[in-house]
Amino acid sequence: MALSDFILNSNEATIGLDEIHFSEVNKNALNQLLKEFKHLTILNQYKLPVDNKIFLFGHTGCGKTTTAKAIAQALNKKIIILYLGNIVSSRLGETAKNITEVFKKAMRENAVLLLDEFDSIGKLRDHDDKDSAEMKRLVNTVIQLIDELHNDTLLIAATNHSSVIDTALLRRFQLKLKFELPNQKQLDGYYNSLLEQFPEEFSNVERVYNISYAEAKDITFRAVKNAIISIEETKTQPKVHENLEQ
Repeated sequence: MALSDFILNSNEATIGLDEIHFSEVNKNALNQLLKEFKHLTILNQYKLPVDNKIFLFGHTGCGKTTTAKAIAQALNKKIIILYLGNIVSSRLGETAKNITEVFKKAMRENAVLLLDEFDSIGKLRDHDDKDSAEMKRLVNTVIQLIDELHNDTLLIAATNHSSVIDTALLRRFQLKLKFELPNQKQLDGYYNSLLEQFPEEFSNVERVYNISYAEAKDITFRAVKNAIISIEETKTQPKVHENLEQ
């Protein structure tokens, strides 16, 4: 497979950062990030580096990829998404070279680079002695690429399994934002925001808690679709005529 098979160049419209449910800590960190990129020119004049390396970690379905896309949209940048799990598993011996090419592409295009499934680098290194040396070289290459990243290029790494990642890699990220499962109050607010676009007759959704926003969205839309279909099927059922002859 070609390297392009592992890269997603995305210009698709996404929701704005203000529409994503963040903790106060994450919200403040992202606001600071946007301000720094807005004033990048003056900060460069003072030789002050911006926080352009972000590590997103936590529970699956809590908005890490959506957040990365929304950041790119807020900065008016293209986002390049590289799924590390696929490229590492299929062609480990060429991974360092290919990741280097992707970093260069991101810097040329002044883009946001999202390295998804970032834990793939840490996982394989410990599981197979045969590949251990290759994985160490890969980690060293990625560390060097991060250190040489241009100030105006934004790197985002995302993972559901942060504990397996090399600590030397983690130290390179100025911002580390944890995505956790929302509590009941947060989910109720999210359910309400999803349901307000539909007529009240479709809003009687059984609410499930201790799940991610993505799971809550799936549950809500599935319930609304079933309610709409049920009503439509009732309309199309043959009517029983009561004017029967006595």
